Amino acid sequence: MAQNNHGKFKRRLSTLDLTFLGVGSIIGSGWLYAAATAAGFAGPYSWISWIIGAAIIMLIGMVYSELGAAMPVAGGFVRYPDFTHGSVVGFLIGFISMLAYSAVISIEAQAVRGYLEYWFDGLGQADGTPTIMGFTVQISLIIIFFLLNYWSVNFFGKANTVLTVFKFVVPLLIITVLFLNMDISNFEVMQGADPGGAKGIFAAVTGAGIVFAFNGFRQPIEFAGEAKNPERGIPVSILISVVIGLIIYMLLQIAYIGAVPPEMLAEKGGWNQLHFDSPWADLAAALGIVWLANLVLIDAVISPSATGNIYFSATARSLFAWAKNGYFFKVFQKVDPKTGLPRAALWLTMVLAIVWMMPSRFQAWEDLVDASTSAKALTFVVGPVSLMALRYKKPDMHRPFSLKAATFLTPLAFISATLVVYWSQWKVISFLIPIIVISLVLYVIFAVQNKSFTKDLVRSHFQASWWLILYYLYLMVMSYIGSYGPMKDHLIAAPWDTVVTSLGALVFYYWGVRSALQEPRIETSDIEETDYQKQHRENE
Repeated sequence: MAQNNHGKFKRRLSTLDLTFLGVGSIIGSGWLYAAATAAGFAGPYSWISWIIGAAIIMLIGMVYSELGAAMPVAGGFVRYPDFTHGSVVGFLIGFISMLAYSAVISIEAQAVRGYLEYWFDGLGQADGTPTIMGFTVQISLIIIFFLLNYWSVNFFGKANTVLTVFKFVVPLLIITVLFLNMDISNFEVMQGADPGGAKGIFAAVTGAGIVFAFNGFRQPIEFAGEAKNPERGIPVSILISVVIGLIIYMLLQIAYIGAVPPEMLAEKGGWNQLHFDSPWADLAAALGIVWLANLVLIDAVISPSATGNIYFSATARSLFAWAKNGYFFKVFQKVDPKTGLPRAALWLTMVLAIVWMMPSRFQAWEDLVDASTSAKALTFVVGPVSLMALRYKKPDMHRPFSLKAATFLTPLAFISATLVVYWSQWKVISFLIPIIVISLVLYVIFAVQNKSFTKDLVRSHFQASWWLILYYLYLMVMSYIGSYGPMKDHLIAAPWDTVVTSLGALVFYYWGVRSALQEPRIETSDIEETDYQKQHRENE
């Protein structure tokens, strides 16, 4: 939370609001493209990828449920690493979060533009990248997100709840109608999936946007500082939102596989050869269900727009948390006392989202999804480490929600997040890791300017961070020599590269737990007591 002179976030969001924030983020542009993309990777086995993705996210989500319930602060994903491992780790996670979150806003705007192409020519090119007119549409959407977020968190939360209810209607209609037009023989067609088999199943978890779709679980944690009852609301909302998301996405995937006309599949030569500019609308049109195609196109504007709106707000809170940690400009710590919003951070969020749209190697929807998913996973890995570090350093800390079997589940969560990054392949990792390592130059600049950062403090915080820096470099090496890398003759073939990557991750996990600061830097003044915490303190 911000200091008093900067204003405070207002606790106005109920457990229902938190749940709809999670579900509203999960049912975004992922449902519009992920089923078709996953089928291209793994064919009729792509439904398995959704189970793997949901299991990974549930593991990570329960880790952050304990942290969020015990320390309900805005931008928790950025604050917790700083609490347990100091300013260097906190800076790196803040920097990566800034990249990951702002990318999602661009992804959702791009998804809207992609489906609008069905009605309006001239918005996109053959390779999926936008034209000048397409850029104009995407930027206009981002400005709308900015304006919606600028007024108040109460308006934002209630508006999102209404939009999320609407977003369920069209996916459920698609599932119902396509199940009535299903051809079971499609589930026996294996040709054309690339890379197919087990490798295709794993590659789809990241490359098809599956983990990206489930990443909405973060929202209840990011908005913990504005939750009325975070102790109960955070774990409940995460659990419900992921389960609902899994059910909907699994049914959509099965519906897609079964409803593709067999003659079209045979003519194209397999799953990876199918190309739909607007997958669900094109599929409905191919089946002659014109009314469904039009309904999909309407929801294709509403669904990702609502998700982009949520991520716009979450990105601003992540920037606020980064500034609050002490290594970003102080202006982004300010919270408007009247609305309870970090308005300076909202302005910067708009700029970052627009920057992601500029011509680069990540212009297509799938490419941006890969980059954003991997960046988020690079922030997830610190959560399990922070949880166990706090268990050891502060065993008496009040934990309204305590993760059972944490000694087993936290290293498993760390490995899971590691594999999400690893499966994203060399193109993404070779882009993200060097930028992250180079960003340490910015940390040094802010540390020099901050008078409270003494040489001894910086030295001790670097000692607590080497495990993470070398872990990122380890991922880059494994990505290069493994089966997902650029080498023609891979030094480590599949599936052994996944096994080796997992075993190496365990080393860094335990190193990270042992590298935590002797005394966590938890600023109790930042954690405003909730009604539940006050009652617990009074009963002791």
